[in-house]
Amino acid sequence: MRHDRGGGYVLRGRGGGVGVGVDGVVSDRRWAADVRAAVFCALALFALVVLIDLANGTLDVLRGVLWAGLSGLLYLILHPVRVTVGPGWLAVRGLLRHRHVCTGLLTAVRYSEGVAARLVLCDSLGNRVEVESRVLVENPLLLHRLEVGAGDARERGLLRTGSEVLGRLSARLDGDVAKGVFEVSGLR
Repeated sequence: MRHDRGGGYVLRGRGGGVGVGVDGVVSDRRWAADVRAAVFCALALFALVVLIDLANGTLDVLRGVLWAGLSGLLYLILHPVRVTVGPGWLAVRGLLRHRHVCTGLLTAVRYSEGVAARLVLCDSLGNRVEVESRVLVENPLLLHRLEVGAGDARERGLLRTGSEVLGRLSARLDGDVAKGVFEVSGLR
């Protein structure tokens, strides 16, 4: 349990469970596992290149520092952003920057395809956030909070583009859940 900026507490279970705090803050449940995977990859790279250098007899201090720097760079690249959603806001925090949008003031939601499909959210205050759609699909509570805020923005007449993007994402999530229920019950 830790104190959060909203005045409540964020509760986290073992294994990186979904954190839902007193003030309704929800966090990505896979973030901790993704951080562990990034650390593992960086350490594995460092161990492999050091072992190869040792086997060749070419390891010295300069090369060790070079390999450590390369492994650190890999960790920086692989470190996942942390997505949290509270009442009326969504925040994305990386190692170097923190961005947030007010979900009740959203003006645009766009779907950006690429290596990792992303949702680009813009609010009327000029804030802009990019969130991987995978994070929202894997965390239904995050998506629900985003939809509630987008619904508020739509009612206020602020959200002019992108309602259908959130609808498609919700439909995809509902389809995945239904498929999972059918597979567990053996009903294919």
